[in-house]
Amino acid sequence: MWRALAPARAIGRAASGGGARIGGGARALGRSLKDTPPAVQPTVDGSCLRFPGRRGGWAAMPEVSTDDLDERQVQLMAEMCILVDENDRRIGAETKKNCHLNENIERGLLHRAFSVFLFNTENKLLLQQRSDAKITFPGCFTNTCCSHPLSNPSELEENDAIGVRRAAQRRLKAELGIPMEEVPPEEINYLTRIHYKAQSDSIWGEHEIDYILLVKKNVTLNPDPNEIKSYCYVTKEELEELIGKAAHGEIKITPWFQIIADTFLFKWWDNLNRLNLFVDHEKIHRM
Repeated sequence: MWRALAPARAIGRAASGGGARIGGGARALGRSLKDTPPAVQPTVDGSCLRFPGRRGGWAAMPEVSTDDLDERQVQLMAEMCILVDENDRRIGAETKKNCHLNENIERGLLHRAFSVFLFNTENKLLLQQRSDAKITFPGCFTNTCCSHPLSNPSELEENDAIGVRRAAQRRLKAELGIPMEEVPPEEINYLTRIHYKAQSDSIWGEHEIDYILLVKKNVTLNPDPNEIKSYCYVTKEELEELIGKAAHGEIKITPWFQIIADTFLFKWWDNLNRLNLFVDHEKIHRM
């Protein structure tokens, strides 16, 4: 049963806002990444982007008003994400706000992210519905936790994706209230990476190298209503029903969750005690 939280303050947001692209839309964007040549990778200098090999390649970061958005979520937009090239090599850092503006995404700005899939000992998957206060994909249903490692020494460390796994531990606490000692990084399994791009609305979007992380454990939950509108543990059959509702436009699902569910999730789910069969740290799946 879905457990709803008290509504978060979401200034200027309708419950169905955000214009999330799901289902066929997400897959269509994914195919374009496979079928097109690699984009020119920008570098960042202060408030400007530079595109190698282009005359006059400096472009100022666009100015976008956030006055009508949730105050707490706007504050989080100042966090520094890790910029990468299409091979996940670190090339710099930029604010979460600038990383998620479609104008910058179309210029090639790409950042590192992660998606956590947490299963309990009954093999049920913990899902969440993003709060209406979220700036990207508000009100959409998605996997357990989705966020970004930050450009700080602890989360920049790349050996065995330890920095990403530390970031996941941090965000599981921030979003779902899971005590950090219940999800130590060594119990967060790094499987593989995907590269995808999707628009939330005309202003905001995603362009990420997304690390896929799995956890199998019973945990304590105390979700933050500014992050999460509702949450639920689901069986495979219940997830299939949810995906069916999204296909008929009854609900919205985040594009990265749709992509992962369509391609990998159910195979992993059938083999939770043999996840080593699916570990691939070399390939980045272009979705």
